[in-house]
Amino acid sequence: MPPEFVDTHCHLEYEPLAGSIEAVLQRASAAGVRRCLTIGTTLDTSRAAVELARRHPALRAAVGVHPHDADDVTDSVMAQLEQLCADPVVVAIGEVGLDLHREGPTSAQQHEAFARFIDLAQRRSLPLLVHCRDAYEPLLRALRATTQPPLRGVIHCASGPPEFIQEALALGLHISFAGNVTFPKAQTLRDLVPLVPDERLLIETDAPFLAPQPVRGKTNEPAYVAHTAACLAALRGTTVDALGAQTSRNACRLFGWADPA
Repeated sequence: MPPEFVDTHCHLEYEPLAGSIEAVLQRASAAGVRRCLTIGTTLDTSRAAVELARRHPALRAAVGVHPHDADDVTDSVMAQLEQLCADPVVVAIGEVGLDLHREGPTSAQQHEAFARFIDLAQRRSLPLLVHCRDAYEPLLRALRATTQPPLRGVIHCASGPPEFIQEALALGLHISFAGNVTFPKAQTLRDLVPLVPDERLLIETDAPFLAPQPVRGKTNEPAYVAHTAACLAALRGTTVDALGAQTSRNACRLFGWADPA
């Protein structure tokens, strides 16, 4: 029997995964991936994520707008996303956050959108799935300002200086590692792994992006989360089975799934 995993961040509504979803989920199951959280990045992909989760019991959905599209976050979009939150398959708000790595929506637009999503998550009692790139201190400031009720959520695809990870943990967030932690030149990411307590650690693929090193160059998919788990287990001095069990418990607790049998 393979170890058991939960892929806490993938985009199964994206092509080419959406066009072969049954095969993708069969390969995931064969690799021990019991559950996947498929993540919206726009209103349309959020709707598509919800539709997928309605059809497949192993899936749950998150709804939100990526910071690259923060200028699309209108009152109408927020109202429609909130309607989607009423569906029981929706277990998180995301992918949301701040990204100052490339040109796009202004910092002010991103901050305004992120604040709206933090408010939505708190009102709906849902965890946040947080994207952060080259915006570590601004993102922490945004989170520090909104700690009532207490924050729940994930720093997805962990990166940044150790101080960022440590403060995110202090604010109550989980930390999730993706396939890029396996890249040969990613030692700075690997140095973050020991900072995360067992009970706050999660794993993800970010599929169809960031395929881990053993399958780098291929379209990423949930089955490949096993490669990331193997890397993290080696770094933490544990077995893949134990790491899979721990991260699965963490995911089930955070997102309100029944614990794996």
